[in-house]
Amino acid sequence: MHSVFIDGAAGTTGLEIAARLEGRSEFELIVLEDAKRKDAAARRDALNSADIAILCLPDDAAIEAANMINPSSGTRVIDASSAHRTAAGWCYGFPELVGRERVAEARRVSNPGCYPSGFLALVAPLVRAGLLPNDWPYTVNAVSGYSGGGKALIERFEQDGAPAFRSYGYDMAHKHLSEMKAHAGLKHSVIFAPSVVPAYRGMIVEIPLHLGAMADNPHADALRASLHKFYQGSAVVSVHDKGAVGELLLEKNAPSSDAMELFVFGNEGGWHARLVARLDNLGKGASGAAVQNLNLMCDLPETAGLVLPAA
Repeated sequence: MHSVFIDGAAGTTGLEIAARLEGRSEFELIVLEDAKRKDAAARRDALNSADIAILCLPDDAAIEAANMINPSSGTRVIDASSAHRTAAGWCYGFPELVGRERVAEARRVSNPGCYPSGFLALVAPLVRAGLLPNDWPYTVNAVSGYSGGGKALIERFEQDGAPAFRSYGYDMAHKHLSEMKAHAGLKHSVIFAPSVVPAYRGMIVEIPLHLGAMADNPHADALRASLHKFYQGSAVVSVHDKGAVGELLLEKNAPSSDAMELFVFGNEGGWHARLVARLDNLGKGASGAAVQNLNLMCDLPETAGLVLPAA
């Protein structure tokens, strides 16, 4: 049995991780009573006594928590914050991209961000395959459910007079930019246009491409075929066939899901394309990804406890 301490267990991500671990005999949760959740000494003891610590904290608090762990304790870490996603010594926790063996052997794993998960799932394999250039000025248009914004945004969207649409990131300095650039192997930062709608969970991440303006003139069908090959056999990430859907929806009360769906839409000539990822921002975009990494680190079936569509 593996002992797990979720630091920040009362937050949205922490609660969803705990729900996925509920009833699993492979894990024993270390739980602090409410009065001690913010007590530094109690947290330090819990962090150092756990086999795996999962940090569901703001960035500064996650850095502090990671520094509380004594290397001699043997505690391994999954950080769900953005604090260590490009940090030296941390494994980027996207098993489909970095390799399952690397995650399984890592002592410190940084969970991907929700928006970058969709972007990287689409772009990184195609850049590696040489079908997309690493020096292209990529743009990302994305919409998410409001649960990704934490308790304050959840409250704002669930009160009377809630906004119908929230667009942000106009300072062009979103914290996800370095993550997307680094793990896709790009020479330039992307232009990122995120927004939030009144659905609790779910997100759509889209990259529009003028393939005909690229030096090698790739075809939309070739991109789709390459993604099919890359994710062949994955139980978490699926690639839809050409013309599989005419529209993509986010439902207000959608159930949780740890799957990710990828689409490549192309015009008749194939020189225009829209690469699209649909995922749950609290699933493969956060808690589901953390549990997937936890399973690998504990030498357990990768999809155990995940919420996935029936095969």
